[in-house]
Amino acid sequence: PYPCSPQMLPDPLSYSSTPCVCVCVCVPCGSDLTPPLFTQVCLQTQPPPQPGHRPLYTGALDCLKKTVAKEGVWGLYKGMAAPILAITPVTAIAFFGFSLGKKLQQTRPDQPLTRRQLFSAGLLAGVFSTTILSPVERIKCLLQVQGSSGHRYEGPSDCLRKLYRDAGIHGIYKGTCLTLLRDVPATGVYFLTYEWLKDLLTPEGKRQSELSAPRILLAGGTAGLCNWAVAIPADVLKSRYQTAPAGKYVRGFQDVLREVIGEGGIVSLYKGFSAVMLRAFPANAACFLGYELTMRLLEWWRPAP
Repeated sequence: PYPCSPQMLPDPLSYSSTPCVCVCVCVPCGSDLTPPLFTQVCLQTQPPPQPGHRPLYTGALDCLKKTVAKEGVWGLYKGMAAPILAITPVTAIAFFGFSLGKKLQQTRPDQPLTRRQLFSAGLLAGVFSTTILSPVERIKCLLQVQGSSGHRYEGPSDCLRKLYRDAGIHGIYKGTCLTLLRDVPATGVYFLTYEWLKDLLTPEGKRQSELSAPRILLAGGTAGLCNWAVAIPADVLKSRYQTAPAGKYVRGFQDVLREVIGEGGIVSLYKGFSAVMLRAFPANAACFLGYELTMRLLEWWRPAP
């Protein structure tokens, strides 16, 4: 059939939709909801130090210590309710988008894809996930940085309600373009790296579905590192823009980029890098392992036709 014919599209109730089911299992295995996620946003949005003064946080560990000393251990988990509720559907949509992107480029179900085609499928996955991730990131970032300026928002639902009251849907989806700029290329690299490493690590004469757990962990963890190596500059800009008062950045992306680079050059685009990388490998390694093991279980329970 023609590559984009209806016959090639995934049936939500068919075997081809199993990536969405698998994600419901793999997300708890590789959840990113850890203290480094909190320190990442704080490091990215902290104001520049005054001349002759030290920055508010000198690094991820310093941010961790000061937050615990001021707000206790629970202070490390501010703003986590929204990501906890959204992480499963966001990741499920990303995996579904990747599966759909692959199928749209195939003329037959068993056709192998080139690296360029895998990257393109990953780009589509990034677009899909942003539809949910953008407002979640907006709420999360606002809740995490509000400690230094008083508590305007009591929680995710209160934040959502006030954002809608003040600026409507636009206020909730503020920063969507920067989220796309972060997630579309990064997700393309993410899935491309994982699929390429799986192929590289598969012993001759064996199938990828027979790959051992340590090799899956290596491929998944490395994919997570590559994902964030691409995503971190746009993530810094996104966090700064989403937490800024209304009207601060009149020209949007250009004003944010000019301010961030003006504070410390290109290096400023990598604020929070150590905090991100600290969790990227183990979280994504566990996520892909959970995904692959669940896929194998579903294949055993319901063989493909």
